[in-house]
This record gives sequence, structure tokens and C-alpha cells, in this order.
Amino acid sequence: INEAVLWEAVVSTQSTGAKSHLIGLVGDEDTCTAFLLGGIGELNDKREPNFLVVKKDTTIGDIESNLKRLLARKDIGIILINQHIANDVRHIIEAHTAPIPALLEIPSKEHPYDPSKDSILRRAKGMFNIDDMR
Repeated sequence: INEAVLWEAVVSTQSTGAKSHLIGLVGDEDTCTAFLLGGIGELNDKREPNFLVVKKDTTIGDIESNLKRLLARKDIGIILINQHIANDVRHIIEAHTAPIPALLEIPSKEHPYDPSKDSILRRAKGMFNIDDMR
């Protein structure tokens, strides 16, 4: 995919001016393209995007630093991350305990979702007892 197309999607996204939280995204090219075409792309005052396109040559260090940057932003309420990418930065995800931004692991076109690897889902299951649901 052409990065110019992705940036045009970011630039063409209009802000309503309402005080709300953005969606952050760390994903592969197909995932980011779909979400950016859906209108989630934004730049903050420092011209930092609310997403990271992870390519084959993206280093784990780049993923870690960008995820930490997204976690520190006060204007982001949810961060979506492809599960196969989340596996590479699991230590950061496990250490994140704040409710906002919420970290949600999502599947990608080539990597199906595996609930057993989702640390957030495991943490949520540990908070509830099956008897509480009856």
C-alpha cells in the first residue's frame, strides 16, 4: 500500500471539536488501511499519528516505543493492536493496568484471534466468577 494514501486519509479526517477520546492502532498494513479508510486517523498537536503501520522491517524497539507513546497520550481512549504484534510486546501489555486507554487485541487477515493468548481477556475472566453471572 502507498503510504501517501494512508496520510491522505489522516489529513482528510475532520475533527468535530467535541471532547472525546481517539482510537489508537498498532497493526499490519491491511488492518491499518481498513481502519484509516474508516476514519480513525488523526494527528495530535505535535503532528504524531494515532497509529503505527507495522511492516516486515519494523523493529520490536519501534513497536515498543510507539505503543508506549500511544499509552501515554491523554487523547486516546482505546488502542487496538493485532494479536500477532501484541505477542512481540506482551511485557508492555501485561504491565499496562490503567483502564484508559483500554488495550484490545484484534485478529488480522493472516493471523486468527487466539483467546488463550489475550492477556486482557484472561485478566477480565479472573475478575468474574461464573456464579456471579447466574
